Order: sequence, then structure tokens, then C-alpha cells
Amino acid sequence: MVNYPGGVALARRQTLKQTKTVTFGKRGMTFEAELNASNAYYLAQGLAVIHKKPTPVQIVKVDYPKRSRAKITEAYFRQASTTDYSGVYQGHYLDFEAKETRNKSSFPLKNFHDHQINHMANVLEQKGLAFVLLHFTVLARTFLLKASDLIPFYQQHEGQKSIPLAFIEKHGYELPTNQLPSMPYLDCVQQILGGESHFKAKTS
Repeated sequence: MVNYPGGVALARRQTLKQTKTVTFGKRGMTFEAELNASNAYYLAQGLAVIHKKPTPVQIVKVDYPKRSRAKITEAYFRQASTTDYSGVYQGHYLDFEAKETRNKSSFPLKNFHDHQINHMANVLEQKGLAFVLLHFTVLARTFLLKASDLIPFYQQHEGQKSIPLAFIEKHGYELPTNQLPSMPYLDCVQQILGGESHFKAKTS
């Protein structure tokens, strides 16, 4: 749980200020940074509440080279992580993983782990919307691929090293470009849910 000093109103103002800063100056930003900035924009606009999940870490050893500073020298993950992000959009629970590759024609399957696939399957069983955002760095293209399409491929092609780009293009949803925010994945989510994008409707 994250407590925001000053209450929700202050947190919202800070988020809006941060969004204006990073979204318009996104040159050189990493995929994760752009995605986090997009989530901050969605929150500030009242469109969705999506946050990156913290990874539980157990600190084992801490050194104090100076009285005013502490340096963690040994730590480990308490448990295997599930997916990167989760939240709520228009009453729908979203749970997704964000990954990127420099490959041009396929996406490596080694980037996915059994516990993540199992987690997304559990989300689907509870009627949540689970998916992955796949970013092709060199191509400057990003796709949303539903877990309901990823999971069967992952299970049926266990010996295969990657997902062909052609499969992703056929079954996935490509994120629009040159929009605000820079990673407008909610447009694709709205297509899946069936209906006009709330984002487009609100900003047109």
C-alpha cells in the first residue's frame, strides 16, 4: 500500500505535473519510462488507475560506510514476480506484462516464465483482462497481445524459441503512434472491450 502525503488531491496534482513534464519531453525515454508516463497521464485524466507492481525484496546485509548513508550489499527476491502492471479501467480489471526486444521478426519466448503464464491464466478465470505489451525497439512498434492468444501459443510451442512477428500482427493490436500519451494502450483495450475509445472521445 502506498500512502500519499497530503491526501489524494495532492497526489493527483503531483501526478498531473509529472505527466506534463515527462510526456512532452520523452526523447530518449525507455519503453518502461514511456509506459509509466502514460499511466500517470491516464490517472491525471481520470481514465484509469494503473500502477507498476513493486517487487518484494528481502534485504540481507546493509553496510554503513558513513553514518548518514546506508548501502545494501546483499538482497534477494522474496518470491517470483507475477506481471508488471495491474489496475482498473472503466470497471475492468487489467493485468499485464510489458516486454521489449531488439529483434525485428520475432519476440523471444524466453522472456516469459511459467509463473507469469499461470498468473495470467488465473486472471482470465476471474474474468479479468490479461495481456502483454510487446515493444520492438528497432522497429519502433508496440503491440498488445491478449493472454488468451499468448497462453495457447506458449503451451503448444514449448520448444519454439520465439513468437513470429506475423503471429503478433495477426492476433495482436498495434498501438497508435504520435499520440498523447506516447503508449496509448487503452485504445487497444477499448477495442477488445468493444466500443469507442474513452481516451479518444475525451481528447477529440
